[in-house]
Amino acid sequence: MLPSGAWGKRKPRGLRLGWVRSDARGVMWASQEGYPHPHAVVRCPSSSSSSVSCSGDSEEEDMGLLEVSVSDIKPPAPELGPMPDGLSPQQVVRRHILGSIVQSEGSYVESLKRILQDYRNPLMEMEPKALSARKCQVVFFRVREILHCHSMFQIALSSRVAEWDSTEKIGDLFVASFSKSMVLDVYSDYVNNFTNAMSIIKKACLTKPTFLEFLKRRQVCSPDRVTLYGLMVKPIQRFPQFILLLQDMLKNTPRGHPDRLSLQLALTELETLAEKLNEQKRLADQVAEIQQLTKSVSDRSSLNKLLTSGQRQLLLCETLTETVYGDRGQLIKSKERRVFLLNDMLVCANINFKPANHRGQLEISSLVPLGPKYVVKWNTALPQVQVVEVGQDGGTYDKDNVLIQHAGAKKASAVGQAPNKVYLGPPRLFQELQDLQKDLAVVEQITLLVSTLHGTYQNLNMTVAQDWCLALQRLMRVKEEEIHSANKCRLRLLLPGKPDKSGRPISFMVVFITPNPLSKISWVNRLHLAKIGLREENQPGWLCSDEDKKSKAPFWCPILACCIPAFSSRALSLQLGAMVHSPVNCPLLGFSAVSTSLPQGYLWVGGGQEGAGGQVEIFSLNRPSPRTVKSFPLAAPVLCMEYIPEPEEEEAPAGDESGTAADPSATAHPTICLGLQDGSILLYGSVDTGTQCLATCRSPGLQPVLCLRHSPFHLLAGLQDGTLAAYPRTSGGVPWDLESPPMCLTVGQGPIRTLLSLEDTVWASCGPQVTVLDASTLQTQQSFEAQQDEAVSVTHMVKAGSGVWMAFSSGSSIRLFHTETLEHLQEINIATRTTFLLPGQKHLCVTSLLICHGLLWVGTDQGVIVLLPVPRLEGIPKITGKGMVSLNGHCGPVSFLAVATSILAPDILRSDQEEAEGSRAEEDKQDGQTHEPAPAPDSHMGRELTRKKGVLLQYRLRSTAHLPGLLLSMREPASADGSALEHSEEDGSIYEMADDPDVWVRSRPCARDAHRKEICSMAIISGGQGYRNFGSPSGSSGRPAPCGETDSTLLIWQVPLML
Repeated sequence: MLPSGAWGKRKPRGLRLGWVRSDARGVMWASQEGYPHPHAVVRCPSSSSSSVSCSGDSEEEDMGLLEVSVSDIKPPAPELGPMPDGLSPQQVVRRHILGSIVQSEGSYVESLKRILQDYRNPLMEMEPKALSARKCQVVFFRVREILHCHSMFQIALSSRVAEWDSTEKIGDLFVASFSKSMVLDVYSDYVNNFTNAMSIIKKACLTKPTFLEFLKRRQVCSPDRVTLYGLMVKPIQRFPQFILLLQDMLKNTPRGHPDRLSLQLALTELETLAEKLNEQKRLADQVAEIQQLTKSVSDRSSLNKLLTSGQRQLLLCETLTETVYGDRGQLIKSKERRVFLLNDMLVCANINFKPANHRGQLEISSLVPLGPKYVVKWNTALPQVQVVEVGQDGGTYDKDNVLIQHAGAKKASAVGQAPNKVYLGPPRLFQELQDLQKDLAVVEQITLLVSTLHGTYQNLNMTVAQDWCLALQRLMRVKEEEIHSANKCRLRLLLPGKPDKSGRPISFMVVFITPNPLSKISWVNRLHLAKIGLREENQPGWLCSDEDKKSKAPFWCPILACCIPAFSSRALSLQLGAMVHSPVNCPLLGFSAVSTSLPQGYLWVGGGQEGAGGQVEIFSLNRPSPRTVKSFPLAAPVLCMEYIPEPEEEEAPAGDESGTAADPSATAHPTICLGLQDGSILLYGSVDTGTQCLATCRSPGLQPVLCLRHSPFHLLAGLQDGTLAAYPRTSGGVPWDLESPPMCLTVGQGPIRTLLSLEDTVWASCGPQVTVLDASTLQTQQSFEAQQDEAVSVTHMVKAGSGVWMAFSSGSSIRLFHTETLEHLQEINIATRTTFLLPGQKHLCVTSLLICHGLLWVGTDQGVIVLLPVPRLEGIPKITGKGMVSLNGHCGPVSFLAVATSILAPDILRSDQEEAEGSRAEEDKQDGQTHEPAPAPDSHMGRELTRKKGVLLQYRLRSTAHLPGLLLSMREPASADGSALEHSEEDGSIYEMADDPDVWVRSRPCARDAHRKEICSMAIISGGQGYRNFGSPSGSSGRPAPCGETDSTLLIWQVPLML
């Protein structure tokens, strides 16, 4: 089996690079320019070596390699000398990590040699052949080339290890090695061929006993008993292991160390390489799955033509369990199906596996299908597919005119069915919840009657009656949890069927059980986004900036979800100034709602009109389309905004613990800070839409506030005259001291256009100069020129990893600087990415920048938005790909680019038992009472209650013996000594109201509940004048634009959920 985490949770067909930390922690091969060994001759990369077939040429001819036997290359074994005295703890750790690199590299090379010497060579020489020579070439494709690469690396590694104590450098060795295209070529060929190689091995094991015996014999003879599969999977795990090792090395490399920048660059090269291999593997798997699906369809069918047209992209493919239920909610049958989500259709297929023949013997097709892998069951156009949740109101379809049938069940007859009755599956949870609500209303009436009793009775009084109400409320919560649980792994799709004889449309319900809640969320989310992707403005929505313009946008590409006016009042011609997202989790959203809605929370959009005041518009995002919930005017236009989350414990300055801990009401909540043109700084609470202004102040000299940033110590305001105003953090409800005069620092003569807050520094730009300040003391550490032209100003700065990208007031270039050495690392001309979209446009200026989740968004003064991939880890965020250009943009400059992110309730993925236990603990805590223990199962009372049907309707009370009054019972009263205070059958019978004696104690756990993870929802918002579609000849899409060309407009892109 593949080690856990190596390729995620997908089958061998869906292998992808993952993150593995094993005992043999290895590093990838690396080699320096100019190999010292005379026999180290490798090929020049060939672009024609990306595919494999059984009838292909030999490996050496295909790769262009000179024939060099493995034994010819004998690199010296790298060894670390004895540890010198006086090393720092970090130096000791770095030596240990280097030792792990050396040890695992030696183990890795030995594994590659074993593949060739113990398996490939004997199979090639064996007579009679257990495996043909051509199949051997396919199975062991590129193994020899990988071994050559790593043998060269050991030579370079030996010299580097020998001089380690004097240089302590290894990062540049990785950079020199992984920047070679040969690495990508060799490994991508191997990874893409891996599934094919494993299929050949499986089939040979089933059909050729000599081959199976050969593999068993080799495994028994090996010292570690590792199988051939275990050896061949090691190259696939190599890059994730390297990344983990380099991350460890980087953590233990202090700033200023000569190896630090090289390690960051090496981490970038490894991450880029791994991402490229992942993408190539994904595309190869997509093609293979579509080919398998095409084989199962008749050549003359319309589906075959659609699949072979080359216009279909596979967005999601998974094996789900289809279940069929009867009218009473009983399970009739279940069967595994393979479900394919293409960009414009949904296909369901039977899996054509036959585990055993009529004699009960194992069939070869059970592991490796010899015929078609799938048999198509049904397919339907994507716009006609609807997701229906358990208990969901039928507002998404017309119940009166649509007849619902369950797939696989008998056709519904008019007799014995209520008209327009929709059966929502097992059990009728929503109806049961409604019954409980009715019962609660009745019990509340009984409670009112009990309150009129004149006598005092031990087991019939207001305490007991209120306990009934609380118990019923708990049962309702449990029922809601069961509905929630039923939705966790149950994907219910409403599909169109053929009309009946009267022409009435018939829809049928298909119910799939997903492997885990994450899978369910992924399906609902991708179905939702795929439908949006079929809109005219998203066909296509992005173009890759290749010369042929034929490259398709990848499946993770952001999709334009909506285009809305930025301000509700269009008569004022308000100009956009800034925008922030205030995340607020909404627990009332259903399971599918969180899978389809935009990131939860509120958008604050600010702007104004020169000399006519400003305005703030607040949008709610707790739905697929934003809606305005509030707007309010301001005295001056809004120039900048800053969202300030709740301070973390470690962020609080020293000496502030006493006030905050003593008064919980004084805890600082999330706030939103606004900077206005008249010098005002306004602080608003962002907990709700009440828009309470917590504090206000004026900047020194009433200078316009151009930018705002917060750090753990200060709220920083960049002013028009080059002054940086710093307001210190305080404890209490208002996190910043805006009443006292701020600390002022003159950064330069011109305006401070942008600020950037890093871990322990603050960057402030004034003209072409960037000043680096200490975050706590605001002392100037150093400054540098980001641009040589004095007339140019730095207008935008965004950070990712260990680099900062900058844009300027003129010109189409953006520059990358290192956060530690301030070294200029890369420059990209955005105009070259947009020439095919804006022919003849010579002058282009960058007006906005944004980095999030490995994507650099660039907005221009022509309304065009460019998307460039950057690494996500701690390395240098260099741009390596050509990127994409959006065909949806603005008619004028892109005023801002902002991101809205929220972590979708981790409680959604929490097991039901944990939820029940957590709620019980919370309720018990609120009660503040010490409960008596529940009766033991072997006690008389326990036996009586277990024997009877129904639930014990109790909440706080475990017994009524402690209550005053007489015991209402047909039996004789208890003896005076109080020895018979425990109650029996009659005492418990008054509580019996439901069916399951355990349901009030715990909710039934979902058998296939997934391990709890975070789900990140993300949307990108651009603001500018009007909306423009660059792909249509007229410049606008066929759909009517919601905004005029001069109206301030928001474009919102939705990104697939990151699971």
